[in-house]
Amino acid sequence: MSTQFDTPLPVTLELHGVRLEPLAPHHAEGLRAAASDGELWKLRVTSVPEPHEVDAYIFKAIEQRPARLAFAVIDSASGALIGTTSYHDIVPAIGRTEIGYTWYARSWQRTHVNTTCKLLLMTHAFETLGAALVGLRTDNFNHASQAAIERLGAKKDGVLRHHALRRDGTVRDTVMYSITAGEWPEIKAHLRDKLARHGVR
Repeated sequence: MSTQFDTPLPVTLELHGVRLEPLAPHHAEGLRAAASDGELWKLRVTSVPEPHEVDAYIFKAIEQRPARLAFAVIDSASGALIGTTSYHDIVPAIGRTEIGYTWYARSWQRTHVNTTCKLLLMTHAFETLGAALVGLRTDNFNHASQAAIERLGAKKDGVLRHHALRRDGTVRDTVMYSITAGEWPEIKAHLRDKLARHGVR
């Protein structure tokens, strides 16, 4: 494991039939299709773009580098775009990054995809970049996301009250979680075991 944190640079990561590649303008059509699978923009506790907002969504993600590195999540076998996820709030001086801006087409939810993506991103963050801590956050009313984060083994740090605007103009509380470098080996084993129990090897 590295002793110094390196700012994440565009990279392609792949495991268990899931490929993460840097989000780019050519992913727009696939991202529109993924968002339309379940009309995910109608969920007030997520920030999924409406189809006409996708190009601006991608441009903003690219513009936010190096504080954010966004990925397209792709099914390796079919080439279909599943959704997106990002490293964000990257603070190299203290070896901290968060994983977020994560959403998947409805037909891919509750599959091995989220666990695989987290395994890929955390392995890269801790073992290649040398992160000291990886954080995750979610809306206080997004109970499904909270449960998913807790199943990963992340520790709940607390709640930031009146923290951020939702797309409908209301203000959310943000639930914060994290995993430290010292906790990572056990959590990595947990994620691998979780995938194996679901027949993903």
